[in-house]
Amino acid sequence: MVQERGSRSNQTGDPRVSQSEFNILAPTAILGYGFPESSFQKGIARHPDLIAVDAGSTDPGPYYLGSGKSFTDRSMVKRDLRFMLRAGIQQQIPVIIGTAGGCGAEPHLHWCRDIIREIAVEEQLSFKLGLIYADVTKVVVGSALAAGRIQGLDFVPDLTPSVIAESTRIVAQMGVEPIMTALDSGCQVVLAGRCYDPAVFAARPIQLGFDPGLAVHLGKILECAAIASVPGSGSDCVLGTLDNNSFVLESLNDQRQFTIESTAAHTLYEKSDPFHLPGPGGTLNLENTTYTQLPGGRTQVSGSRFEPSDRYTVKLEGVHRTGYRSISIAGIRDPVLIRQIDTVLSRVHTYVNGIIRDQHIAGQAFFHVYGKNGVMGEMEPTPDLVSHELCLVTEVLAGTEKEAETVCSLIRSTLLHYGYEGRIATAGNLAFPFSPSDISMGAAYAFSIYHLMEIDDQRLFRLEILNL
Repeated sequence: MVQERGSRSNQTGDPRVSQSEFNILAPTAILGYGFPESSFQKGIARHPDLIAVDAGSTDPGPYYLGSGKSFTDRSMVKRDLRFMLRAGIQQQIPVIIGTAGGCGAEPHLHWCRDIIREIAVEEQLSFKLGLIYADVTKVVVGSALAAGRIQGLDFVPDLTPSVIAESTRIVAQMGVEPIMTALDSGCQVVLAGRCYDPAVFAARPIQLGFDPGLAVHLGKILECAAIASVPGSGSDCVLGTLDNNSFVLESLNDQRQFTIESTAAHTLYEKSDPFHLPGPGGTLNLENTTYTQLPGGRTQVSGSRFEPSDRYTVKLEGVHRTGYRSISIAGIRDPVLIRQIDTVLSRVHTYVNGIIRDQHIAGQAFFHVYGKNGVMGEMEPTPDLVSHELCLVTEVLAGTEKEAETVCSLIRSTLLHYGYEGRIATAGNLAFPFSPSDISMGAAYAFSIYHLMEIDDQRLFRLEILNL
């Protein structure tokens, strides 16, 4: 439902938060993406009750969870955290970070913890830090599977004991309850492992008695900060104001604004059902949600409801190592080769397979042809559309790093001088933008667990408190 209104009905004119309002400063879409200092200081001037940020995502794929590395840059994470911690501690504003280090497993949590420690020393800040671990042991997952307390999400194969055993690392996506526990324990800064994205924004206001549906919906928008504004940006600050009946979104940069369309569209972000958004412990029901345009590029949202589920479930995310990957990137400009690229690649693939089979190498090769169907592959709806030039990414997956390098080298050299029909030149078929032409990508991972696990309590998420 869309309405136009001139002003908020409960506007007080006082920039400070009253008992009936709760202000949340969301500095950036993901910790380490950066933000203008002017936007952040404008938000701090509004005396927020909470500074919160989402620090991770599964979007970059399974490698980072499997390897224990962050997909965000350390220096930029430290830069963002310095602003947040300095303002939060000095002005006694709780600071909450979710999905630490990009994936929220123990290595990522400790990586971000060490950055926070450095900042505390450099800025001479003293505070209580709560670390919430999201790691789940294979024993716990196996027991839940045996008890019939695990179910797959749509299009995900059923979980088996062998898949659990092969998984390198498993985390569970926590809801608001572990964060509330940390806050109740007096933690001024909360660093959470893998976390339901809206939870870092919703936990504190729900704890104070605000409506869970509005708080979670607000968190759903704030977790991407200014991405939901116009023009959208993943590197700018947003202020969310929650009251007893609605919430208001406001950009802290005069160049951006929240519209009905941008807010409603972002509510559907990554969701297959426009009205029911499941999460830990329940579902966000948006059937009666209303979006109202306010002056000053603000949007008001009301009517969202949180419906608790009969069984409390958390989403598990697990990965297993699939081998080692090497790639080679090359350009193709010959129109004769471009017209028959599928045939040539198929023949090269067959030839190389024969050689590696004789050498007892178990390797798989994949061709990504950008300019033809590199993005969508076999699902490309216009497969006959071919560019005047192509970018060919050759990907090899093998059991060892050396085998991956061997197969990649063999494919590259074979294709470089392959004699195709109509070929006139006798020089190379490929144009390499880089030297070396072959790049070792190290270990490769795939998601092995993407399932819901029923839990009876929140002891799954261990809290550790540090006095810095």
